[in-house]
Amino acid sequence: MDTDLLSDTFVDLADTMVADFDIIDFLHLLTDRTVRLLGASAAGVVLADPRGGMRVAAASSEEARLVELFQLQYDQGPCLDCYRTGRPVTATDLTGPDQRWPRFAQAAVQAGFRAVEALPMRLRDQVIGALNLFGAEPGPFETADLRIAQALADVATIGLLHERNVRRSETVAEQLQAALNSRVVIEQAKGKLAERLGIDMDRAFTMLRDYARNSNQHLTDVARDFVTGGTADFPPPAPRRPHR
Repeated sequence: MDTDLLSDTFVDLADTMVADFDIIDFLHLLTDRTVRLLGASAAGVVLADPRGGMRVAAASSEEARLVELFQLQYDQGPCLDCYRTGRPVTATDLTGPDQRWPRFAQAAVQAGFRAVEALPMRLRDQVIGALNLFGAEPGPFETADLRIAQALADVATIGLLHERNVRRSETVAEQLQAALNSRVVIEQAKGKLAERLGIDMDRAFTMLRDYARNSNQHLTDVARDFVTGGTADFPPPAPRRPHR
């Protein structure tokens, strides 16, 4: 375990308490750091929308994003059960017989995942989504790793709910819906950039995210400008800001 990275991650997630932040970039930081810290093959975040449905908010890879979308489309999978019960859900072998979610298991295995752990994003009785860990091999995640993953999910949940001092669930839903809507623009920008440069979707997202960070802009603003033709070509990398 990289203790320095773990410490930095908690600090970065706590930044929502004191500064304006980009929710989508914040959630991608959560999935990326979860993968790096715990050795998971991929991670994803699904959040509830105002109507009680679920939306994919972030994923560490395109494969994970597609699997998350699949389980939402077919209304079956560990993240949905986790959200509905507010409790962790474990699937240690998606290749075994008598699968609880047969369609999801098949899609996950085809994407290269053999195990899943879904952790609730919950504060007391309020559940806003789930953080999902994907493993390339069958078997459970380490208990200590799951405790850390749940702690990261808890801190992220507190940050989302605490931002702008929100207390009422209706207002929380409006904020999360705005974040989820911005995800659509980001997906459009990823597709446009990937097609233009002949690169995969993960690389396209990394380029967009790096440019947003380096130019001190919100990821959604960069994506929207690119999609609407605010720039004829994708902008060159801006000078990097110094690390804290």
